[in-house]
Amino acid sequence: MFVFFWRKKKVLIFLAGAIFIAICICMSAFNSEQVFQQKKPVYQGDPAKKQVAITVNVDWGGECLPGMLDIYRENKVKATFFISGRWAEEHPQLVQKIARSGHEIGNHGYSHPHVNDLSREENLEEIEKTASIIRKITEQKTRYFAPPYGKFNDTVLDAVFRTKHQVILWTVDTVDWQKPPPATIVSRVLTGVHNGSIILMHPTEQTIQALPEMINGLRKQGYQIVTLEKLISD
Repeated sequence: MFVFFWRKKKVLIFLAGAIFIAICICMSAFNSEQVFQQKKPVYQGDPAKKQVAITVNVDWGGECLPGMLDIYRENKVKATFFISGRWAEEHPQLVQKIARSGHEIGNHGYSHPHVNDLSREENLEEIEKTASIIRKITEQKTRYFAPPYGKFNDTVLDAVFRTKHQVILWTVDTVDWQKPPPATIVSRVLTGVHNGSIILMHPTEQTIQALPEMINGLRKQGYQIVTLEKLISD
């Protein structure tokens, strides 16, 4: 009888150990998948929802920002401004104005470099230095990172992940930095937009002229313009 119960106990211990190992393997796989998803760049939000977000990359064009902010205010639009650290240092009052207006502020690196040419440590410094500058100016932490020129590789993604940021790219590129006619900017957005789109812009005079018609056109098509955070969290 004693031998029977001892063997039964050994079987139960073995089964419990096997179950524990299986759970650990599943949790490890789940955590690995979570890390992989967090490292992946985000190009759009939920394709089932008729929402879009507007992002503005800022490393120049400060003279255009007040006019852009006025249009967003008049049309009750909140955008996400990805600001470089060096620009923020030179224009702290404009950064504060963006924050006070209720817009999101993202991280665009410090010196607007070609990030694929940098080491992981150099990318970490670019992101962390900018995050520190923006936090000092606005008392806000940056959560999203828009890599300059839209470039990235595994080294960049690893650095972004280590700084607890998420890489954000875009669905619709206005290419407004080339300063095309405002009608071209509007056309690129209204013909290229779809559910969950992230629309990329820059502070140019042509962009300011295009914004009212673009915003009106998006709403006529039934799109709700939301913050980037809401777009990708939904």
